[in-house]
Amino acid sequence: MFDVYFGKYLQDIGVISKEDYLDIIEANRKNRVRLGIIAVSEGYMTEEQADEVNRIQAQQDARFGDIAVSKGYLTDAQVGDLLKKQGDSYLLLVQELLERNLLSLEEIQRHINQYKKSERFTSLDIDALKSSDIDSVIQVFTREIQIPAVIKDYLALMARNIVRFIDNKVRFERIERIYTYTDKCMASQSFTGDYELFIGIGGVGNKNIGEAYAKEEFESIDEDCLDAVCEFINVSNGIYASKLSQEEIKIDMLPPAMYPDVTTIETDGIMYMLPCFIHEERADIIICMETKWRIR
Repeated sequence: MFDVYFGKYLQDIGVISKEDYLDIIEANRKNRVRLGIIAVSEGYMTEEQADEVNRIQAQQDARFGDIAVSKGYLTDAQVGDLLKKQGDSYLLLVQELLERNLLSLEEIQRHINQYKKSERFTSLDIDALKSSDIDSVIQVFTREIQIPAVIKDYLALMARNIVRFIDNKVRFERIERIYTYTDKCMASQSFTGDYELFIGIGGVGNKNIGEAYAKEEFESIDEDCLDAVCEFINVSNGIYASKLSQEEIKIDMLPPAMYPDVTTIETDGIMYMLPCFIHEERADIIICMETKWRIR
């Protein structure tokens, strides 16, 4: 995922153009293939086995490789080999910058050092972004403010599902504490039981989420589009609820709700907003826990 972060930084400071940035990301997107496709093409798994693992992954919070190993379809060594074949986003970015004669290796390293300083990143943060491990990436953008463990766990799971089901070139930004949120549209769902939680997704990025999940194009963020976003939230929440049930935490998922007009959510306590960019369109993940919220 380092390519979407560092590449956007290079665009923002005028080192590369927006067209260069988008072309590089699109090139890297094509160079990263789903693990199941590689496993089948390498003869490690059959198409039926890969499809089975994909179905299980839609119900469980687990990596493709971990499920395949547990089913006996792959070994740990084979998973490691497949991951290497997927492509390193940092190296792919460097390769694209060099081949396009945009920067030299020395210039790339100099800009990385400047990027690290401007964003107040540590060396471990840069390593996390280079690793493309979504759990490590989310830690980078949620560590600066105190967040309940339940919310951190949920956001990490939602982020993993965005990468799995929507776009593996998503870019997250630092989480914010907020008390009110207003947008032109929103898709949401709430939990009740041992935990009271509200989860919503707002922003123009909802169109990209809806299109990716429904696998169809929408002219605008209409009710059909928001319905697809609600389905995505419902699937993610179902995985989360299943995980909590294994910890003997009882929660019930209320039906998803869509708001196709200007909508405001307010709270007497604190909400958290995690911005993410999908195909460079912003979507905001809103989460509120154990406090009263009002929607109008």
